[in-house]
Amino acid sequence: MSAETLAWLRHWMIIAMGLMVLAATPARANQWSLLINGKAVYLDEQPGVEYNDQNWGLGVQYDFEMTPREWVPFVNASVFDDSNKNLSYYAGGRAVRRFSLGKKDGGLHLDAGIVAFLRVREEFKNGDPFPGLLPVISFGTDRLALNATYIPKVDPKMVPLVFFQLKIGLN
Repeated sequence: MSAETLAWLRHWMIIAMGLMVLAATPARANQWSLLINGKAVYLDEQPGVEYNDQNWGLGVQYDFEMTPREWVPFVNASVFDDSNKNLSYYAGGRAVRRFSLGKKDGGLHLDAGIVAFLRVREEFKNGDPFPGLLPVISFGTDRLALNATYIPKVDPKMVPLVFFQLKIGLN
């Protein structure tokens, strides 16, 4: 098998694993969402380097029932164009603390927490999956929210950035 074919298989295996995790979640969940990846805002510049800030892609997220202490666990998986215009894949999960800004059920809220994931990115770590742990916030309602993740400088060729997604509730 060629190296290109192996890389393609590895990428799709990561996506398949993420989807299997999503499908295996218990029936007590309260929200499926579509994720639309879109924008990266770079917080630093590197002379002579131009990064792709249009990180378009799609994903899914499954929010579990909120705990009595207002933590919302979830799992998600996504694919998008990365800063170097390569396809990038991830699957992961997180827990965020919900701060209600209006009525508790379905009203305006701010979520803040941590996301853990496995990611595959061309031209990084030889295209092998690598783990990560990043801070994340989400502002909106159960039907529509804006997710933001801070990504620090991770390689001499990268700069820190904030990555944005639109989260659209499906049920």
